[in-house]
Amino acid sequence: MRSRLGPMKRGTRMLHQHQDRIHNWGVTGGTTSGSVVEGFNNNAKQTTKKAYGFRELKTLEIALDRQRTVLPAPAFTHSCR
Repeated sequence: MRSRLGPMKRGTRMLHQHQDRIHNWGVTGGTTSGSVVEGFNNNAKQTTKKAYGFRELKTLEIALDRQRTVLPAPAFTHSCR
């Protein structure tokens, strides 16, 4: 950094530190916001709390996969009258 201006140096340093995130933002077209990622993290955390008694990691992976996908409602074989 050749600039003798403090703010320019800080700005340049910040851009270098966050270069990978800036690149990812450009690749995704700016469509992914932090709130979407936080929502996914919150759902994963809640599913992990529900899965406390699971014995195998594979079961937790299945629970996380089922939680993030929208599955159709099961077809009922009869109706209550």
